Amino acid sequence: MPLLLLAAMFFLVAVAYASVGFGGGSSYNALLILSGMDYRLVPAISLTCNILVVTGGVIHYARAGALSVSQLLPFILLSIPMAWFGGRLPVSELVFIGLLGFSLLAAALQMLWKPRASPQRSGYGGTRYWLTSASAGGFIGLLSGITGIGGGIFLAPVIYFLHLAPARTVAGITSGFILVNSIAGLAGQMMKAGDYSPVNDWLGAWPLFVVVVIGGQIGSHLGAYRLSEEWIKRLTAVLILYVALRLIWRWTGMIF
Repeated sequence: MPLLLLAAMFFLVAVAYASVGFGGGSSYNALLILSGMDYRLVPAISLTCNILVVTGGVIHYARAGALSVSQLLPFILLSIPMAWFGGRLPVSELVFIGLLGFSLLAAALQMLWKPRASPQRSGYGGTRYWLTSASAGGFIGLLSGITGIGGGIFLAPVIYFLHLAPARTVAGITSGFILVNSIAGLAGQMMKAGDYSPVNDWLGAWPLFVVVVIGGQIGSHLGAYRLSEEWIKRLTAVLILYVALRLIWRWTGMIF
């Protein structure tokens, strides 16, 4: 895939995902894999793009009152060390694509089955909120570190399903979650066990980093101030399902 076309697609992904509080790591992964890039390099590039995109989202959602430390802290308590640990684990290409595709499919089906968030805010300091959030965050952090995504695409369905927060607050929480987990996961990827180091090839992807910064700023502004909560929920579910099906299709082709 030509670099110019790949950059254009990264820009569109950044706009779409940032509008619902995501970084786009799952779709960056899919695009890079489909372009023929070495799968071992893919997570490092995707996590970097995540960081660049959701940094703007965190700022916008915090200013809009949709994100606070008290809401985010329980989710990242265990997710940060688990994302770092997952990033260090070497996995095969077959396992990488299969794990990513089926995890996203499960998240999409869960959102489509019960997509509505609670209209009222939960008690962010309550025991239930902390236990549920910390447990979910730890598991998602591990999965995120292995697959090279920020984890928001897994976290959002969990928050919706358990009625932990309204839709716009979900977008704010997932933005913060993606940011800290992407940083931890990227650190793990750069320290990955084995003979391969992604550092040198990672630097050559700088044009992709530039376009996602621009697209992310546009998308996060739309999500924080312009789009309705119903559109946020619908976009979230559709994006997850589309990426999941593309990855599973590729995974089945590798087996048969």
